[in-house]
Amino acid sequence: MTEKHWLVVQYPLKSAKGSKRDQWLKEKVMEYLEAALTQHDLGEVDGCDLGSSVADPNKFVLNIFCVVTDEERSIALVKKVLRESRLDYTRIIIATMPYGTEGSYSLKYASKKGITEFSL
Repeated sequence: MTEKHWLVVQYPLKSAKGSKRDQWLKEKVMEYLEAALTQHDLGEVDGCDLGSSVADPNKFVLNIFCVVTDEERSIALVKKVLRESRLDYTRIIIATMPYGTEGSYSLKYASKKGITEFSL
């Protein structure tokens, strides 16, 4: 059996509530990722949150959470789906954490150079 992981896709936002475009983006990303992860039998979308960053209350983010069974294949699939669907692929950060643990997320991909750490 493959070990499960939390996978989070994070987008930066300009405000706590996000714009109409941010709301649209949230719905589309969740829809496309749910379809792709299910189709490839890699997991599912578990939910999202939108608002202030836990680490920096002056920074706003959209986090989309997935539970996946194959970390590497899931990351590759998420990147492919977001790039091919043109869902702001150039703004994403992807991080993972073993499922069922109280640890911290590990940065796995950042679209912008210079990002070396991840926080919710």
